[in-house]
Amino acid sequence: MVCTLYGIVFDMKKGSVDLICDVAELISVFDAEKKDQDILQSVVSTVAWHMRAAVCSIYIYEEERRELVLRATQGLRPEAVGTVRLALGEGITGRAVQELRPICVGKASQSALNCPFPGIEEEKYEAFLAVPILRGLRRIGALVVQDGVANYFGANDTKALRAIAAQLASVIETVRMLDEVHGETEGSSRVLAPKKSVHEGILRGRSASAGTARGRALTLGSSQSDRCLLPDAAGTPHTLEDFEKAVERTVTQINQLQRQTGEELADVAVLIFSAHLLILEDEQFSGRIIKRIEDGTPAVKAISVVVNEYAEVFASSKMPLVREKILDIKDLGNRLLRNLLNEEADECDYKGQIIIAHELLPSDILKLSAENVEGFIVSSGVTSHNAIICRSLRIPMMAVAREVADGIPEGEELLVDATQGIIYLQPGEEVYAKYRKLDATWEALHKASDVKPETRTQCGERVQIFANINLLSDLEPARRFKAEGVGLYRSEFPFIVRNDFPGEEEQYDIYKKLVNQVAGKSVTFRTLDIGGDKMLSYYSNVHEANPFLGMRAIRFSLQNKEIFCHQLRAFLRAGAEGNTRIMFPLISSVDDFEAARDIVHECMDQLEKEGIPFCRDTQLGVMMELPSAVEVAEELAQEADFLSIGSNDLIQYMLAVDRTNEQVSKLYLAHHPAILRSMNRIVSAARTFGKDVSICGDLSADPHMLKFLLGIGLRKFSIDIINAPAIQRSVQETTLAQTQKIAETMLGFGRISEVEAFLETLG
Repeated sequence: MVCTLYGIVFDMKKGSVDLICDVAELISVFDAEKKDQDILQSVVSTVAWHMRAAVCSIYIYEEERRELVLRATQGLRPEAVGTVRLALGEGITGRAVQELRPICVGKASQSALNCPFPGIEEEKYEAFLAVPILRGLRRIGALVVQDGVANYFGANDTKALRAIAAQLASVIETVRMLDEVHGETEGSSRVLAPKKSVHEGILRGRSASAGTARGRALTLGSSQSDRCLLPDAAGTPHTLEDFEKAVERTVTQINQLQRQTGEELADVAVLIFSAHLLILEDEQFSGRIIKRIEDGTPAVKAISVVVNEYAEVFASSKMPLVREKILDIKDLGNRLLRNLLNEEADECDYKGQIIIAHELLPSDILKLSAENVEGFIVSSGVTSHNAIICRSLRIPMMAVAREVADGIPEGEELLVDATQGIIYLQPGEEVYAKYRKLDATWEALHKASDVKPETRTQCGERVQIFANINLLSDLEPARRFKAEGVGLYRSEFPFIVRNDFPGEEEQYDIYKKLVNQVAGKSVTFRTLDIGGDKMLSYYSNVHEANPFLGMRAIRFSLQNKEIFCHQLRAFLRAGAEGNTRIMFPLISSVDDFEAARDIVHECMDQLEKEGIPFCRDTQLGVMMELPSAVEVAEELAQEADFLSIGSNDLIQYMLAVDRTNEQVSKLYLAHHPAILRSMNRIVSAARTFGKDVSICGDLSADPHMLKFLLGIGLRKFSIDIINAPAIQRSVQETTLAQTQKIAETMLGFGRISEVEAFLETLG
């Protein structure tokens, strides 16, 4: 009996449909009370049962030794676990991992690749299917099934196993992390330098996400925050039963956090608290605490000591994955302590605290947001994706110099004005009163009732304001401010916060929710734009000499066609009954656009053959953000259905200025004459060939430049929707005759100083 799921035919006898659909059965390892080895054993048992396979095994890749080691098996001799090792490229399994592709062999005994390991009874199995487990393009291990019946596995089994392998990557990475910790927690210690105090009452920095935050300083990376603090109640007697109840309460809280975050941020909050649970359920972690309690150590101290051991090992680890978990172990330890002491649940979170950090991962921001953090101060510069996530979550974020961050005393009362880039230390009532008034004024200026459904100039010309959408949570303010559609959906955020590239179905679910929620209004999907300062932690080729000029955006998509096709198919399917467009970032030539367009047409043909609904008339556009694209603007306008000026990167690449580099950021000038003329050329090219043209990026919401943009003919603006009321009011106060004259004057200037002097006259 066969069944079709998402266009794939599955063999019901082997249970492939159950294996694909019942993902919860595998992910339930996060909720079960299993040891890390038991987790992998549960996986192989589950897969073997569903696939009706005699053998299922998991191998983990050790990068330094370039070897695969058998870590769990169902069907081979148990003593093979930990002893069977394969060099990368050795045997069918080693070759599959080396070449990053599944290998299916019908008769292993006749295959030149076959290299059975002696003494584990592997030679009696003819059918062999090995699927690499990857985190992006990085080797994690292999999932292998074997059976005595020749030619037992087919193409659909391969598809099913690949889907499961994708789910396993993050689980196995965490198991590897715990393995490293187990080998290093004994006797570990780390001395941290004390913080130097800053005495000034006002500090200055750079805004990354506007807003005001009030709270006490908590520094990630300090001795206070990296370690689990020992409460004053250290001597309070607690029983082993008290500890076990604290563990149960902690598990309940974390599961609730995951559910809540999953509901509110369904597109990005995928198992972001899974590491908490895996660490908590790790036998050696909880076992160390229990042993100390049984030996007479007070439970509070036992938790603190063990958590601090783990924190020290995490911080000094050579594995980036382990270092990333410092926040998880610290948070987990403090939750356990709070729950042991029966403190209120809301005291387990970061309410009333402003996090100071050298750097943050997007997943860190999401976790801390779910735990009610007030704001962020970072000292390593702000990556664009972190800034964008904070803006979407309405969390203030500032960047300051390292010495400034290092000098803020732990626990200091702060008021962070991330709009103006000011930090007040121990602010007085006068400062608080000033900001309460500013907050009230800001709220009054941005009431939805002040926004009209249509935006027109004083002379009646129609101007359309669209929303930039980063997370699905951005849709509510977009509706409140009456956005006319989604002018730019930044599709990379569901990629950035995950442990692996999301598959077609997962992407389709996100994109379909977006299309449904805008209820017929236009949506412009931008294909994956990673690279530069928007890197994926699981993408193996992340170390480039100059990532802004490297493998990013459309270059990455064209080189990784399978990943590109998954996204394009999901876009096309989501727009089957909607009003959607697809836009390609970082196009440098007509050839780039045509190559991307050809792949879209291939995906359309595939979907048509599979009988899956999509929109054949989906418009395809170009994001104009490179000097080379400006030089062929006329040709691109002929070929593409629409153009969009990506102002942030256009300025960066035209002026060769990294806007995230504090040393040169002052040279990042939107009013540079070359930028003005480039934008005018793009708009003129689009109008010449009757193509739609819009602008997005920070410049699109700059009130000082608005009249120029209107004057060169732009009528569509895609902005962070919080700026909609101010932009609408500015448009309503202008006339086209006025803006055209302003644009003509500004285009005549050849010096930056001339443009600046003229802008000053406009007020």
